[in-house]
Amino acid sequence: MVNIGYTLMGEQAGPKELVDYAVRAEAAGFDHIVTSDHYYPWLESQGHSPYAWSVLGAVAHATSRAELMSFVTCPIRRYHPAVVAQKAATIGVLSDGRFTLGLGAGENLNEHVVGAWPHVQQRHEMFEEALQIIRPLLNGETLTFSGNHYDVPDAYIWDRPDAPVPMAVAASGRQSATLAAEYGDAMVATDPEARLVEMYEQAGGAGRPRYGQVAICYGPDEAECRKIAHDQFRWFGLGWKVNTDLPDNDAFEAATRSVREEDVAAGISCGPDVDKHVEAFKKFVDAGFTHVALVQVGGDSQPMFLDWAQEQLLPRLRDL
Repeated sequence: MVNIGYTLMGEQAGPKELVDYAVRAEAAGFDHIVTSDHYYPWLESQGHSPYAWSVLGAVAHATSRAELMSFVTCPIRRYHPAVVAQKAATIGVLSDGRFTLGLGAGENLNEHVVGAWPHVQQRHEMFEEALQIIRPLLNGETLTFSGNHYDVPDAYIWDRPDAPVPMAVAASGRQSATLAAEYGDAMVATDPEARLVEMYEQAGGAGRPRYGQVAICYGPDEAECRKIAHDQFRWFGLGWKVNTDLPDNDAFEAATRSVREEDVAAGISCGPDVDKHVEAFKKFVDAGFTHVALVQVGGDSQPMFLDWAQEQLLPRLRDL
């Protein structure tokens, strides 16, 4: 049975609301809760972007059953990897071992706030070094590391959960799928592509969790849902190669100016029809993902969505 998740979308709600939604999601029956980790929203109309790790700490304290995950944290510019390991271990303790550290190579929009955004090849080198730093620290080792991009003279994490925090690594192609298999305990992807699962398994990840994420916009009025999805999520179809390098909200506004409402609706299921939303979720299940987190587009609609999900959507997804 697939593990069903709920996304705390920090770009469309403030920190107190996110904690409340997490509590509601756990009560509704979601198996895991993931959170974005960004400095900026993608579009100004989304209107929020609180510090994900403060939210995670509060959520860890306010919930008791659901697994938690960062989806995903970039450890190469905005955060030093040794500090990422410390943060992850702390959330692991606060959550009684329910936390998984999701990691990815990030995007310019959120990481350039503390320095220039590196070229893609340099980013990949930095990301692998970050994984080499984080993994042993989470395992309880004292680390001395000297690389091309990072130096860690001496580091040790004093507060850790009983079992090491698992790492899930984002993959978009063969190189990143190989990194995920080599350093991680799970793989993360945002597209329902069976080839990514195959690459991950071929590289040594067979039998490990594969995390996916699907955006939907549930509501009683399909036309209104299409407008909300277009207003707040039209960046979604640009593709990762574009998303990684656009520098700010204005750039995303400009890049999505020609995206039509029907274009967004073709990629995000909208409206009250539960069958459409089940089918969107099922694409990830069919591609071989073991964990799939839902994103409900629209900050104000979260309570309504969670009630509906408990009554109608989750029972259907359990049957997949």
